[in-house]
Amino acid sequence: MKRDRHLFTSESVTEGHPDKVCDQISDAIVDAIYERDPSGRVACEAMVTTGLAMVAGEVTTSCYVEIPKIVRQTIKEIGYTNAMYGFDYHTCGVITSIQEQSPDIALGVDTGGAGDQGMMFGYASNETEEFMPLPITLAHKLTRRLTDVRKKKTLDYLRPDGKSQVTVEYEDGRPRRIEAVVISAHHDHKAKLSQIRRDMKRLVIEKVIPKRLLDKNTKIYVNPTGRFEVGGPQGDTGVTGRKIIVDTYGGVGSHGGGCFSGKDPTKVDRSASYMARYVAKNIVAAGLAERCEIQLAYAIGVAEPVSLMVNTGGTGKISDKNIVKAVRENFDLTPHGIINSLRLRRPIYKRTACYGHFGRNEEGFTWEETDKAKVLAKKAR
Repeated sequence: MKRDRHLFTSESVTEGHPDKVCDQISDAIVDAIYERDPSGRVACEAMVTTGLAMVAGEVTTSCYVEIPKIVRQTIKEIGYTNAMYGFDYHTCGVITSIQEQSPDIALGVDTGGAGDQGMMFGYASNETEEFMPLPITLAHKLTRRLTDVRKKKTLDYLRPDGKSQVTVEYEDGRPRRIEAVVISAHHDHKAKLSQIRRDMKRLVIEKVIPKRLLDKNTKIYVNPTGRFEVGGPQGDTGVTGRKIIVDTYGGVGSHGGGCFSGKDPTKVDRSASYMARYVAKNIVAAGLAERCEIQLAYAIGVAEPVSLMVNTGGTGKISDKNIVKAVRENFDLTPHGIINSLRLRRPIYKRTACYGHFGRNEEGFTWEETDKAKVLAKKAR
């Protein structure tokens, strides 16, 4: 019998990537406000380039936070602590332009409605223990490992920027082997390419990728151009919200287009995406499907979603129509209901800004809980 084979690739970036620097700055500001004012409204964007960080957005809050201090502290924690990197927390300029949120938007949010229109997606699959696609799961683990060996000074020549990419070969819809791994490691000028490639294979790739998935035909690329000395904001301007596929499912499934970082949970771009993931994960954890994609859509100022879609791609044990019914009976999909059920009015967001918002069974990631799985399974029976 002929097997159906295909390749799928996902990428991840480290916390020192310029776009991720901006995501962390934006979410650090959300957290700082939520520590003092859990009812604050925040929509905060950042941009970084050589020697400069800019913050702009709309904030409505009863508290005061020192934004330049938050910016510098975030940059310091990431690891940009030396002017030789072309960007560092101590000497970079910080420009802010913050204004109050539009009262027109507040009219809808104050009554419990959505903070904007739009569509949001959630996804889950049983191909990994995290209920995530394997390519993005491994890509995130590689960049986390790359950051770990840098911060622990296991490899003292590494600098904060970096990327990973993983290509998985699927056979009849299941992951079988790794076709290719790409690591781009930001380094100082003294590091030799031969050493970098040897270290990345031994201390990063082989520590993350299961041996059973690697074979003699697996291609490994480390710093393919040969050098990666100029990186971070010096090498590339960063902006909040440019890594939305890295933040979600690595290209698997659909994406509504809105980013998460810098937004308080009244913005359904963030909160409804978290809820869609929560619903999809519980459906798969309940055994109702092998994979599931959820779409939610909202109108500004309206509480109930204008649409709910469940797509199990033919893997459902019951019809998608019946799963929709079970979802409506067991999940409050209004913005107010989402915020309460997922406990989103807390300073939990900075940690989400790197290595994916999903597939992380860590404190604060309430949308990763599977507490509804038993109820859904019972309803289906």
